[in-house]
Amino acid sequence: MMYQKAERDTMYFIGVTTGKSSIMKVFPRWMEAMGIDLEIKGIDLPIHAEPEAYQEAVRFIKEDPRSKGALVTTHKIDLYLAARDLFDFLDPYALAFSELSSISKSPDGILLRGHAKDPITCGMAMEEFIPENHWRDHSEAEVMIMGAGGSAISMCAYFLREDFAGNQPRKITVCNRSQPRLDSLREICEKLNRGSVQMAYRLTPETWQNDEVLKGMPGSSLIVNATGLGKDRPGSPISDGVPFPEDALVWEINYRGSLEFMHQARRQEKSRNLLIEDGWMYFIYGWTQVIAEVIHREIRGELLYRLSKIASEA
Repeated sequence: MMYQKAERDTMYFIGVTTGKSSIMKVFPRWMEAMGIDLEIKGIDLPIHAEPEAYQEAVRFIKEDPRSKGALVTTHKIDLYLAARDLFDFLDPYALAFSELSSISKSPDGILLRGHAKDPITCGMAMEEFIPENHWRDHSEAEVMIMGAGGSAISMCAYFLREDFAGNQPRKITVCNRSQPRLDSLREICEKLNRGSVQMAYRLTPETWQNDEVLKGMPGSSLIVNATGLGKDRPGSPISDGVPFPEDALVWEINYRGSLEFMHQARRQEKSRNLLIEDGWMYFIYGWTQVIAEVIHREIRGELLYRLSKIASEA
């Protein structure tokens, strides 16, 4: 790609089709609300681009004074593997998961920093709707995660934090259509788990296999769709009519798309007393916490919810 030196302070969005993302409309309004002169530009790279393409993008950001950082989607692992040696600092999650979602610079602009923010922002999003002592109050409750990609890894990492001992789900079951992703997730979880949470990994290439796992979930469990079905492509990982556990927490981590999984839960909301959450705050936290690294300013509390309102209006 031909990279031109930024004429204004700039943050980049490294993805595949960034121009189609609503963040391009939302970001300027956020900056206006915070009184910050920072523009956003997209860097579109094909999925699994050549290592040189990732190195070129990171080196440009590192060397251009007015290029302040970037949020990375889709390319989190490939970019890390190709360009990790260009970073002066990588946070523990980036090192543990071999991925990064956030590129920023130190306040003096000298050091290039890489963070894997998903385990943090995923936890923030869950804390929006999971009661603080849910697992302590419902010791029988479990977690079922459908999908074994980056979001699923982040959720497991959040639940396996040692400081949550005594307030963790009894068991986490991860279901996925392919074995390699399950194996990768298992490898990471075995490093993080100190034995306080029982882990299960289920190969479920067929919908009915997810149905069977769901039927066995205890009441008050958390059921998560992290497959991409209902967003990137239509469909749901479960069949219509399969019963959710009573009093379950149901999380559809997407906020746009056909969202069949969430609609399935809605049809049982009253009869099964479900608490249903979409992925809106996951999106908000995912962007705002990377922006916070780039601008060196905390985005929490009232400011965060003001930005969420601006985004929803946009």
